[in-house]
Amino acid sequence: MIKFLMDASHIFQAFVATLFTWAVTALGAAIVFFFKKINKSVLDAMLGFAAGVMIAASFWSLLSPAIEMASSLNMVAWLVAFLGFFSGGLLLFIGDKVYDFYDKRHPKTAHESKSKSFKRCLMLIASITLHNIPEGLAVGVAFGSLTYGLNGSNLASAITLAIGIGLQNFPEGSAVSLPLRREGYSRRKAFFYGQMSGIVEPIAAVIGAILVMKIQYLLPFLLAFAAGAMIYVVVEELIPESQTNQKKDLMALFTLIGFSIMMILDVSLG
Repeated sequence: MIKFLMDASHIFQAFVATLFTWAVTALGAAIVFFFKKINKSVLDAMLGFAAGVMIAASFWSLLSPAIEMASSLNMVAWLVAFLGFFSGGLLLFIGDKVYDFYDKRHPKTAHESKSKSFKRCLMLIASITLHNIPEGLAVGVAFGSLTYGLNGSNLASAITLAIGIGLQNFPEGSAVSLPLRREGYSRRKAFFYGQMSGIVEPIAAVIGAILVMKIQYLLPFLLAFAAGAMIYVVVEELIPESQTNQKKDLMALFTLIGFSIMMILDVSLG
């Protein structure tokens, strides 16, 4: 089996590598099955934890690599990072306003809070999915580069990148499924949407491996773009909602815990 994978095309190798990263995302999302009934304080703590994970991922997994990659490609790093980051946040801001406009024009019979809950869940899934697309592209570029021998690339470094991204995806999977569970979704639905946020990685990896030369110059912008989208969701939805709890200081502590765990994973795994 190992020999087959070693001899396979680099596009197929990228696909298999990101199947692993998706599987770890699914494992993280599966945490919801270990809880039968969770009280509001625990769910708010999970929301704060998810916010911390997303803040850390936005810098160490996205912005910092975007700046380094832009510099190595002789691009204006600060400009690429700014344009990507602001565009990502702006897209979700516009999407937020469009949703509000549509909701007013097409009122539902359900209670208003249900609509707000749905919007929050939609933004959360969208931001994590956007975050996973450039990560999948990055893995695809790493394996696709082996064909051309770009920048001293080698199979070991490409595999290491995939493993690193995969392990980082575990808390990201839970960062989607746990807040969805908090909003009243069943455990199965919360898991389904949590793992679906990572299914884009194999697709993006294949695209990245095929278009490696072109994607390489677009990737820094996409990484920063995803970071902006994630920060917007954290500031607009996750932290304010977790702070509705009476124990605000404790909820803030869980945000720090989520940030710290994701930071350790990102820094230690490079």
